Amino acid sequence: MTRNYIFIFACFVMISACQPTEKKPVAPIPAGISEATISSAVKAIGEQGPAAEMAEKGVRHAASLWRDTDGTPEEFIRFCSENFIADQVQKEASFKRFSEYLESLYGHFNKLTLDLQENVQLQKGEVLPIDPLFAAYNPGAHLMNDFFDNKIAFIVALNFPYYSTEDKNISGANWTPLQWGYARMGDVFSSRVPSELVQLSSKVSAEADAYIADYNIYMGNLLNDDNQKLFPENMVLLGHWNLRDEIKANYANKETGFEKQGLIYKVMQRIVDQSIPKVVINSGKPDWNPITNEVFVSGTKTESAAETDGRYQQILNTFHVYQELDQYNPEMNTAIQRAFSSGMQIPQPEVQKLFNEFLSSPQIQEVAAIIQKRLGRDLAPWDIWYDGFKARSSISEESLNVITQKKYPNAKALEDDLGNLLLKLGFTKEKAAFIASRVSVDPARGSGHAWGAQMKSEKAHLRTRIPATGMNYKGYNIAIHEFGHNVEQTVSLNDVPNYMINGVPNTAFTEALAFVFQERDLFLLNMKDNNPEKDYLKTLDIFWSLYEIMGVSMVDMKMWQWLYDHPESSAADLRDAVLQISQDVWNTYFAPVFGIKDQTILGVYSHMVNSPMYLPNYAFGHLIHFQLEEHFKTHEFAPEVLRIFALGQLTPSVWMDKAVGEPLSNEAILKAAEVAIEKLK
Repeated sequence: MTRNYIFIFACFVMISACQPTEKKPVAPIPAGISEATISSAVKAIGEQGPAAEMAEKGVRHAASLWRDTDGTPEEFIRFCSENFIADQVQKEASFKRFSEYLESLYGHFNKLTLDLQENVQLQKGEVLPIDPLFAAYNPGAHLMNDFFDNKIAFIVALNFPYYSTEDKNISGANWTPLQWGYARMGDVFSSRVPSELVQLSSKVSAEADAYIADYNIYMGNLLNDDNQKLFPENMVLLGHWNLRDEIKANYANKETGFEKQGLIYKVMQRIVDQSIPKVVINSGKPDWNPITNEVFVSGTKTESAAETDGRYQQILNTFHVYQELDQYNPEMNTAIQRAFSSGMQIPQPEVQKLFNEFLSSPQIQEVAAIIQKRLGRDLAPWDIWYDGFKARSSISEESLNVITQKKYPNAKALEDDLGNLLLKLGFTKEKAAFIASRVSVDPARGSGHAWGAQMKSEKAHLRTRIPATGMNYKGYNIAIHEFGHNVEQTVSLNDVPNYMINGVPNTAFTEALAFVFQERDLFLLNMKDNNPEKDYLKTLDIFWSLYEIMGVSMVDMKMWQWLYDHPESSAADLRDAVLQISQDVWNTYFAPVFGIKDQTILGVYSHMVNSPMYLPNYAFGHLIHFQLEEHFKTHEFAPEVLRIFALGQLTPSVWMDKAVGEPLSNEAILKAAEVAIEKLK
């Protein structure tokens, strides 16, 4: 998962810690500029030359941001007349100058935030009480309001107005990179949020990260029904990521794998319904039987309180922040609209329609039948994470751990090897050395993430969990995924035509390249898969991953729809709603395939707590991943990665057309699945 932020924007998809966030009253937005004033401003600009038509869009955008405290209508008219740039040569020069300033500001605020969060996010010893306070501080919280106060924001808005996603899709296919840069400059000042609300968003974001980073389960303390401990004493797994990955790892364990998977699944259910004892979270002191939910200390059964809806209170805290943000986004006045139409640049109804189409496809039943035959048993609910289509599923994790622990005993060893990994993937010596020099590897407290640079002089950061015994296979697999993010972050920052289009259309596109790299993790360990069916297996692996993550994403989306329909709900109300939504989505799309009803496991993802509505990006990432892999079958890998990810931040539809020559859809994966099913069933 990428954690690449632009810090003059609030990190609005985050949450707070378990205690409710106090809602502070926000002053009503002052009246703005009238239609008559807009007409007068356009006329005043037009009197300077033949620029009236060009100016109207900019004047309207600036007017939407102007408040009574910024000046009188007469002052607005004079401001527009004096600051509109009609000459195109001067406009381009101003654009480049604005870009230089913004790169410096974005980059340095990004660096400051990295520094302030290091002690919380990295393995640097004990977290002191002061560390979360610094981690929660956003040094750029006041920047946006400063830009409105000194009128820089209005100069940008006037000359580089905001274009909606629909506008960009219609016109953007024929835009030059410079025109795309102008449009992305217009995105910078598309709304006006008070600095105290920006700071609050940063605060709850940092608190959420700390909560999730420490949501560990000590597996060596789990008991089965016979009071046996099945997992290694020193195994500590982060929920949900590592728990899910441990389920995947145990498909290769023919002796106790099924029982271990069932025990992990019960842990997950306890997390979703919040019956998990609070004392067992991030603690290796008590023993715990997740089946009976009994807790033992020194062999004696002990009463222990449940976490009691802390998970759902955090989601409510986020929602309350979002409600305050809604009034400052008149064009996108719900978090759902901002996450999809603005963030993903795909309207939420279109996302839900695409997911429903895939989840209802007849190919799912046929793939499930193949899995059931390969397992030699009926499907269990946790088989949504079936991992048997991957080459590594037939290789024991223990043997992989030996390889990765020896190869990467610490973060420096991985960092020193990044250039070699790129050489193996076909990058030139010069390009491999450059990209590797722009990535720093850090040992993470949590599961790991990629944090991109925001100016060319800084490095991207690859963060993964590295135990004292060296990097285990799980950490390595995550690290290769995150390295894919870092490659995208480096290419899309340094190789794009101009700074304002750095990046990709949305996080799904960086997830796609991360998946592409992750698929090659065994290849990078010099382990070859000579299976003639490997391409068909890879297709079904992506297909089954899509099935799982689209179901999880449906729960996430429906939860947010429920929140907006029930704004006064309590944490208990939300918990009950999520349990019901999870069951409903399961019963609609999964029960007919698994033959089991009323499962709640689709609500287990930690993203629902600390990254709301991020999950659909993974689904889109898988679709894009598949289309990229199909493209790489007939095009050389490394040169195409460099070409495609240097396209920059276009809209998804324009990007896909320029990247692989076809739109984003389910069609390619569904057709390929049909072929794979025929070969493997």
